Amino acid sequence: MSTEQYTMGMIGLGTMGRNLLLNMADHGVSVAGHDTDQSKADLLEKEGEGKKVKGFVTLPEFVQSLTIPRTIIMLVPAGKAVDSVIENITPLLSEGDILIDSGNSHFTDTNRRVDYLQTKGIHFFGMGISGGESGARRGPSMMPGGDKHAYEVMKPVFEAIAAKVDGVPCVTYIGPGASGHFVKMVHNGIEYGIMQLIAELRY
Repeated sequence: MSTEQYTMGMIGLGTMGRNLLLNMADHGVSVAGHDTDQSKADLLEKEGEGKKVKGFVTLPEFVQSLTIPRTIIMLVPAGKAVDSVIENITPLLSEGDILIDSGNSHFTDTNRRVDYLQTKGIHFFGMGISGGESGARRGPSMMPGGDKHAYEVMKPVFEAIAAKVDGVPCVTYIGPGASGHFVKMVHNGIEYGIMQLIAELRY
């Protein structure tokens, strides 16, 4: 059992989750990641060598490694996977902990999860992320919405790791409930429309 303590946790160490966590580590945040795939946990530690970075494959050990109140980001496929993670981790959390869904969840699902986790005393918000692999690693655009208290806690970290335009971080509090995921949905629609237009003009 690890005795080290980390200030930020990530569930899901795929391309986006791993790179976002390493971005935080680059900015001096001590980070822990959880994935059921040992190779992904090992890759996190390899790429984070020299920084306070740790990968876990068991959920209880991961949760226990985090400083209280805990702050955990989920970057897992939208839909049932998010609900499964919430179901498994909620009994391990305490009132006042922060849980963030940074996948591409549908905003109606986020509203439902906000209401549910409020009954458990857990601060929850949904946050869309744009920028892909390189953005996650070097500076993404982030769209957080939901629990305002949770955002204020996370604001210094998010502003540090975000992309900058004229020195201004590409992150801001969108609004209550599922506002963040709703804006990300609109963002995706605009992006895909532009991509289609470029393709049609080219061919």
